[in-house]
Amino acid sequence: MTPRRAVSIPLLLAMLLAGCGPAPPDRAHFEVYEASLLDIQAAILAGETRCIDVVDGYLARIQAYDANRGLDAISFLNPAARSQAEAIDAALARGESRGPLFCAPLLVKDNLDTYDLPTTTGSVALLEHVPPEDAFLLSRLREADAIVLAKTNMGEWAFSPRQTVSSSHGRTANAYALDRTPAGSSGGTASGLAAGFAVAGLGTDTGNSVRGPSAHLGLVGLRPTLGLVSRNGIVPLAFDRDTAGPMTRSVRETAQLLNVMAGSDPGDPYTREADARRAADYTAGLDAAALQGRRLAVLWPHADPEDGDTEVFGLFSRALADLERLGATLLPAWRIPDYDALLTSELFCGRFRYDMARYLERLGDAAPLGDVVEVLDTGQFSPDAEAGLRRASETRADMHPGDTNPNCREFAEHQGRQALLTAVLAAMDADAVDALVFPTWRHAPALLDSAVEDYRGDNSQGLVPAAGLPAVTVPMGMLGGVLPAGVQFAGRPWDDAGLLALAYAYEQGTRHRRPPDGFPPLDR
Repeated sequence: MTPRRAVSIPLLLAMLLAGCGPAPPDRAHFEVYEASLLDIQAAILAGETRCIDVVDGYLARIQAYDANRGLDAISFLNPAARSQAEAIDAALARGESRGPLFCAPLLVKDNLDTYDLPTTTGSVALLEHVPPEDAFLLSRLREADAIVLAKTNMGEWAFSPRQTVSSSHGRTANAYALDRTPAGSSGGTASGLAAGFAVAGLGTDTGNSVRGPSAHLGLVGLRPTLGLVSRNGIVPLAFDRDTAGPMTRSVRETAQLLNVMAGSDPGDPYTREADARRAADYTAGLDAAALQGRRLAVLWPHADPEDGDTEVFGLFSRALADLERLGATLLPAWRIPDYDALLTSELFCGRFRYDMARYLERLGDAAPLGDVVEVLDTGQFSPDAEAGLRRASETRADMHPGDTNPNCREFAEHQGRQALLTAVLAAMDADAVDALVFPTWRHAPALLDSAVEDYRGDNSQGLVPAAGLPAVTVPMGMLGGVLPAGVQFAGRPWDDAGLLALAYAYEQGTRHRRPPDGFPPLDR
């Protein structure tokens, strides 16, 4: 299907930027490129810039680089972003306090409902679908004064961990090498953020889709504990595994977003315990010395160098040496007893059609479809999505799959997944393990033209989502000096704060992340 856009992004950018008067001389020098949220907020409070200048800076970068460089990360720009920035500036000028994420321009994956922008989940069939309200977590972020700057391209229906191709907006490239894949399905957020189009972003992760693209794009990507963050208002792939997660350029910014995202939602039964189990402040434990005295298990077979690229495992070996230098004790070649028997393909349930039916029901009269498999009759899908839609057509929309298949029961009632979780925790307790560590990918990003055929080495889809564990990927170096690689830490459920502390200590002790070469600061 030929991709098309509901609005012309170049035209909209021109219209938005046409209204920008020159910034006052004392504010013209602030550079959004690689600026952290703390940098932005400090500069605004010091009178060195305004929120509107920050938003305009990012819009100018999108105009200069996204389509022109063939990145194609951005699906929709938010025409209201500038007015929201102006409202923040006006409130600050009146002496009013703002939320903890004030003037945080965000890139949002196009399967999170936005009341002011289309939500297509990468499907041209949903190109005109504007939900009546935000996803629950997005409403929390906006209440904290974050700004939805743009929606990002994604793998259609979130099916693909391999690449980011959609019938609604085409194919996204890797910002570090435009002939390489950013992985999927949150590749638009990953490449856009790596290229400096916003301060932070959001993705969703059913098996790989936050951590995989984050590793390929030199980012920090968190899959929170299943049930810590609401999925209400997110177009589902598999509700018993889906979660949203922050994608950022630093662990601290991940923790800042999680502070707002985490919490119970009556519309998502999985989050019943979230308010009671969440940390009061995910930034409080960020300490460069947090690895001292910690015991990390090098998870086998994910960390077996015989099953991966030599250069990737060279970086991973250096990462392990750095972890020891930073005070951690490593348990090499650590295995979970009976792992292969516990982690089987039967633990995964194809429930996409059923979960989509529940999503569409909640939309009521605003639903763009009655049944997701109707898309097959219209031809409104990319070749990359056809197989997933046809598999869905073989299931039922009107009956919970767990009613007939015990492998499709919800996570808390799923005997196989709970047995796996019990075994993991028992093994960790027996060896006093604080976290598991392994490469996020065992191979380099594949070429765009062979992303499907050459897909291999994704370590994210097995243990972590099946057992509902939190996991975070952090940059561990560059392959050939060009392509990022990531190291992943996985921990106990609800210990997201402890996991972020370990990731922060590693990040601060190594500082491997560097921006891609092709998207430098703009000339003033």
